[in-house]
Amino acid sequence: MTATILLRTPLYGEHVALGAKLVPFAGWEMPIQYPAGIVNEHRAVRSAAGIFDLSHMGEVYVRGRDAGAAVDRLVSSDVAGLETGKARYGLLCNEQGTIVDDVIVYRLDAEAYLIVVNASNVAKDLAHIRRHVGSAAEIEDASMNTALIAVQGPRASVIMSAITDLDVREASIEDLPPFGVVAARVAGARAHVARTGYTGEDGFEVFVPWDRAIGPWTRLLAAGGALGLTPIGLGARDTLRLEARFSLYGNEIDETTDPIEAGLGWTCKLDKDFVGRDAIANAKERGPSRRIVGLVVEGGVARHGHAVVHQGAAVGRVTSGTFGPTVGKNIALAYVPVALSKVGTELGVRIRERDVAARVVKTPFYKREAIGE
Repeated sequence: MTATILLRTPLYGEHVALGAKLVPFAGWEMPIQYPAGIVNEHRAVRSAAGIFDLSHMGEVYVRGRDAGAAVDRLVSSDVAGLETGKARYGLLCNEQGTIVDDVIVYRLDAEAYLIVVNASNVAKDLAHIRRHVGSAAEIEDASMNTALIAVQGPRASVIMSAITDLDVREASIEDLPPFGVVAARVAGARAHVARTGYTGEDGFEVFVPWDRAIGPWTRLLAAGGALGLTPIGLGARDTLRLEARFSLYGNEIDETTDPIEAGLGWTCKLDKDFVGRDAIANAKERGPSRRIVGLVVEGGVARHGHAVVHQGAAVGRVTSGTFGPTVGKNIALAYVPVALSKVGTELGVRIRERDVAARVVKTPFYKREAIGE
């Protein structure tokens, strides 16, 4: 048998030097954790800051006079109303109204948009984008030319400001609003910096040329060392996003799920035309047969694929589960029938042939305090 050749990000050598445990993920060799361990990494992001290598993610540029209209028809959320220097979360859907991927769209200037897609979906998403945009705009797959570094946590803005110079005079990265994006230099490297992330904390994502990634990474670690900045692997990234109740493609959402049952109907602007709009509108009018819920699980850690039970019968399935280090509980997301989705409903999860108690709870499991509270 031929061994699968895994891709490596430009920061692979940095991870090795830091003692990371590397694992296959979406065709890449990625750090799942560093010597500090997943729980300590998780807590570092909540209390101070963490730095992530996300260079495996996909970046697709759409440019041209009609780029805005093309992306607006492609993505479920309101791209037409997106101002330059702003970003928006949304979905790529197929004609049947199910989810091809979840994405963030960044409007970089009047005629340039950046769509960031999940690593496992780059080829599929690119084909989908090209099919629906056609000749209306220029499409560039920059995934293998673009490195992505995230700094997340309550001290992220202080750390970023130490090595970031914005192109806008007399402006500071600390003043960038949530879901804002700006051209900058980070450790001297030309970059776009966005105040976005996947942890439930304040933070930034830095897009730099592939061959310039090491400089910002090492300078950020140096600038943040005294403030508790810690390198973070995929393991803690998953526990952080689950506490914040962010969906993961392949778990909570895929092409068998629609936005209504997935709790993502809010991303769908149904008064505009976009791919899958009519099917999603019909699904909303009809009402879902199942709904995704948050669970607190007693007596065990629920995992992806575990059955959710009610009165001894399997009624649903767990999509993601873990121990939440911040909330101090075993938490999970799961699809269950609508009749069993009300907060407070007592259910069970089948773990190693044993049914353990679970209860439907309000999500997100964790939400950071707003500044000033």
